[in-house]
Amino acid sequence: MAKQFGFMQVEGTIGDVTFYKSKDGFRIRTRGGVSRERILNSPAYERTRENISEFGRAAKAGKTLRMAFATPLKMITDGRMVSRLSREMYRVIQSDANSTRGQRNVLDGETELLKGFDFNEGSNLATTLTAPFTAAINRESGKASINIPAFIPATAIKAPVSSTHFRLALGAAEINFEGGAYTAGQAFSGILPIGMAATTPITLEHNLPSDSTHPLFLAFGIQFFQETNGDYYPLKDSSYNALSLVQVDGGA
Repeated sequence: MAKQFGFMQVEGTIGDVTFYKSKDGFRIRTRGGVSRERILNSPAYERTRENISEFGRAAKAGKTLRMAFATPLKMITDGRMVSRLSREMYRVIQSDANSTRGQRNVLDGETELLKGFDFNEGSNLATTLTAPFTAAINRESGKASINIPAFIPATAIKAPVSSTHFRLALGAAEINFEGGAYTAGQAFSGILPIGMAATTPITLEHNLPSDSTHPLFLAFGIQFFQETNGDYYPLKDSSYNALSLVQVDGGA
């Protein structure tokens, strides 16, 4: 049994190596009880070392993306989101057709594979909000936008029984995965009633750096509220809120 160090605080299995969390922290174990020293040094475990390296790179990239979307993610509750995102980042790394095994990375992979990722597995955006919308990223100008035509909330939103109102959220980020840096921002609609009265058309926008050479991400989501005596309170149970990556531009 070995202990995980640094950013390798992930769970899951790659080949014969399992990452898991115990009361003593994050650990690594292998089938047959192979020692950490043998995994790190034996030629027989070269493939395993390559997998560990790439999975660690995926976990680090997932952490950077989560940090970039920290504000809209505050409205989401999903205990498995970190591991699910690491797994999807690993898929991106595996799509790198240029680098050698063990050196594959996010930048040379297909970051567009992340499009459609739901940060809340229990409440995905497609079923929570059925109103049509258009998501766009203009790399030249840096503008990230969501346009939602007028819709009737009571019929287009799958809302929890205790909610009376909602608001829509946009999150946009330019991410330098290699440097672990990002530029990000968000925009929110007003808090709107869940009823039969149609909304007006809604536009959410945020300007990222123009002519960026880094991957660009656009997230869209919905948050629910309960009105009491003229005040609007976010539901304590945030498992109903949804947030999804609706547009990804990996660049050249």
